Amino acid sequence: MSELTRYGVIGCGMMGQEHLRNIALLPDTQVAVIFEPDADMRTAAAEFAPEAVFVETLDELLAFDGLDCLMIASPNHCHVEQLERIAGARPLPVLVEKPLFTALDDLTRLADFAASYPAPVWVAMEYRYMPPVAAFLKQAQGATGGIKMLTIREHRFPFLDKVGAWNRFNAQSGGTFVEKCCHFFDLMRLTLGSEPVRVMASGGQDVNHLDEAYNGQVPDILDNGYVIVDFADGTRAMLDLCMFAEGAEYQEEISAVGPAGKIEAFVPGPGRFWPDDLGAPPVPKLAVSPRSPKGPVTHDIPVDPTLLDAGDHNGSTFYQHQKFLELVRGERDAPEVSMADGRMAVLMGIAAQIAMQEKRVVEMSEFL
Repeated sequence: MSELTRYGVIGCGMMGQEHLRNIALLPDTQVAVIFEPDADMRTAAAEFAPEAVFVETLDELLAFDGLDCLMIASPNHCHVEQLERIAGARPLPVLVEKPLFTALDDLTRLADFAASYPAPVWVAMEYRYMPPVAAFLKQAQGATGGIKMLTIREHRFPFLDKVGAWNRFNAQSGGTFVEKCCHFFDLMRLTLGSEPVRVMASGGQDVNHLDEAYNGQVPDILDNGYVIVDFADGTRAMLDLCMFAEGAEYQEEISAVGPAGKIEAFVPGPGRFWPDDLGAPPVPKLAVSPRSPKGPVTHDIPVDPTLLDAGDHNGSTFYQHQKFLELVRGERDAPEVSMADGRMAVLMGIAAQIAMQEKRVVEMSEFL
């Protein structure tokens, strides 16, 4: 491996540019080559990776000399095909953005890829690495005396504009509860340490994007819903999503409750969306509320301002890249977020959307 760890980056839209900004903060790293078909996104990405060479095709990127790893931040529906092409040409360590895939038809292809790919694949699940969420994960079992109920609320802004409006349609994004919520299903499994067995859900598209049309098609993504998941160990979790609630002080609120007490994490949205006239953006918090003796204790969990400036995810993209870099450099044995983790998070999202559409309980055994 060269002295610098050299990245090849596939896709530099909004999230790809966040990855570029965070890679630039890591020592002895360089984005060597980028494949991004959109001219405007190439211009923006060049500001964050001025030494990178831009190529016209994925094949050119995979033929580029001296690469140590690959980062995929392309639109969701491209991930599986790009992984397959990498496997056939240049099997390097890969950090692939969530969701790992978008449809049940991808499962066989993914299984074939996973069975033969010789290098590690890390699925990007940034929410695990947000400092308030990381603190929550570290303390949740002890603070609750063993979690019985887990609730995740995300009340946020609508989907942002992306190249070709790919995130407005289920066929390209996988649907809201795959595209947006696979993060939260991943957190459920990680927090509870158990596997989902059934999913119940209700949701709809009630406010957002109803007056938009792209090539004559109106967006079909959902903008709100509730999901309840039963887990194998008897615990249960709920997701409460609303994507027309950007006026809220905190974007994510996560709570776990058990026989000994309750613990909550409060995570603000991107600071760039906070109105200047309201002063400084909210600070992330962690609150622990024991049952006995009563007396909630709340701690601020501040995030390094440099990391806040480098993206919209409370510094988590940087911490994720730190760990991925350890993997690439042989300082860690395996990805912290495996393909199996990425697969299950998507399947939970697909189950939620089926439950909403068909108005029924979905057993995870239908997919597994």
